[in-house]
Amino acid sequence: MPSAVSVPGATVALSTASVYPDNCAAAFAMAARLGYDGVEVMVWTDPVTQEAGALSALSDLHGLPIVSIHAPTLLLTQRVWGPDPWTKVDKSIELAQEVGASTVVLHPPFRWQKDYAREFVEGVALREHETGVALAVENMFPWRARQREFEAYLPHWDPVPQAYDNVTLDLSHTATAGSDAMEMARTLGPRLAHVHLADGLGSVKDEHLVPGRGLQPCAEFLEMLATWGYDGPVVVEVGTRKLGPEQREVDLAEALAFARLHLATAVTAVGESR
Repeated sequence: MPSAVSVPGATVALSTASVYPDNCAAAFAMAARLGYDGVEVMVWTDPVTQEAGALSALSDLHGLPIVSIHAPTLLLTQRVWGPDPWTKVDKSIELAQEVGASTVVLHPPFRWQKDYAREFVEGVALREHETGVALAVENMFPWRARQREFEAYLPHWDPVPQAYDNVTLDLSHTATAGSDAMEMARTLGPRLAHVHLADGLGSVKDEHLVPGRGLQPCAEFLEMLATWGYDGPVVVEVGTRKLGPEQREVDLAEALAFARLHLATAVTAVGESR
């Protein structure tokens, strides 16, 4: 049969981290101006990212849903909402519920957070069961320096073999880790709940390039999702910290166009099964 172009069911959202060092309000304005479908809020030192009323007001003002909350579990957000990691997770869940987001993205524990790590897999599952909010654990990467490798995360930086019901797959992190993004997605199957769209050249640094500017199979990855009928969020999370306002807007427009192009891929009567 002749192939047809499918209309993508996936939501293409903009992470507020993509406009850093600009603030959350600037991210909503940028997402609306460029035509994104929604926003992922990275909880940060910006107080707006921590306050449901302010976030809901921005969502209403720009007509953009908040698709997900990224918990402050990064190394650089260790002081946000205090030192206890479960408090950070629980407050992120509460924030997601208050703003209507169905997903919280979180990183696995750092190796030195031993008590948190010991309870992590079970704690994630318990909170998902109790709240109905998906806690999508993100793939990370080993830390490397001076030709040495350090396993910084527990139970592991790779969430695929772990007993998580929901996983976030980040294509900048697969580049840094040297992981096979396509195989990870196939193995995850329906556990792939969330995507961070970016690119990388395989540097030891987490590059978060505009998709198509690195070595990751970003186009093929999105096309595979389209054949599956994936309808979860695809969140553009790219680094624009060193760019001026005009180039930042160009880069984020390019990332959106890339996502739309490859999610609206040609499909035949028989697609790749998930």
